[in-house]
Amino acid sequence: MNWDKATDIMVYIAIATAGILAVLAIYQWITRKSFWKIDKTLIALIVPAVLVVITYFLFDHVFIWNTRPDGSGESSFPSTHTMITATIFFCVAIALPRYVKNKYLLAFLDLVMLAFVILVPVGRVLADKHWVSDCIGAIIFSAVFAGIYYLTVKNLENSKKGAK
Repeated sequence: MNWDKATDIMVYIAIATAGILAVLAIYQWITRKSFWKIDKTLIALIVPAVLVVITYFLFDHVFIWNTRPDGSGESSFPSTHTMITATIFFCVAIALPRYVKNKYLLAFLDLVMLAFVILVPVGRVLADKHWVSDCIGAIIFSAVFAGIYYLTVKNLENSKKGAK
């Protein structure tokens, strides 16, 4: 199996998942005729997305921590594939219960997302594109970004309740 291509496909699926949520937000914006009437869980997804972009830029262009094990000389910390996939799927796991009410479907989707979050870093290491530490670092960043997303959503929901 070509793990490099397989992990590319997995990160594209994660990005497509985020794209679906973006389309849902745009749909809500159009039908509700106001940006401020979009579900707060969708608006708050901007926060982890910006954090991923900033982290990628900093570690790819400013703080070169280490290079790839394949000898290419490219920056490898943190694994961008892992960070993107884990951040998207951690945040989707937080948002999904608001949209999927069937507990069996929700459990299935959670398992699929967990499989991706496990397979991408394993695949990146097997493809000789990253060190294990690169993938662990990416998972830690993703968990922090998802935690910030969770707190942002809770804060927005609490401020909405207080406004009523």
